[in-house]
Amino acid sequence: MGFEELRLVRKAVGMRATERAIQRGEARKVYLAMDVDQEIREKIETLAKEKGIEIEWVFSAKELGRACGIEVASSCVAVLDS
Repeated sequence: MGFEELRLVRKAVGMRATERAIQRGEARKVYLAMDVDQEIREKIETLAKEKGIEIEWVFSAKELGRACGIEVASSCVAVLDS
């Protein structure tokens, strides 16, 4: 299943919300845009890897935001446990 699933699942959108979800153990998968600031990419990627959470790379933050059904770009999104 690709990132099209994002319209249908519980999710945390944005860097801060994704970071919190990972730290709380609520995230089961993270989508991360390749075109965002390197510091953000590295921070979220490191957290996800430490927790053993799958990372799926998306071409752009704008594309990721659109997949979530929002009108703005999103650097990352965490799919939450049901």
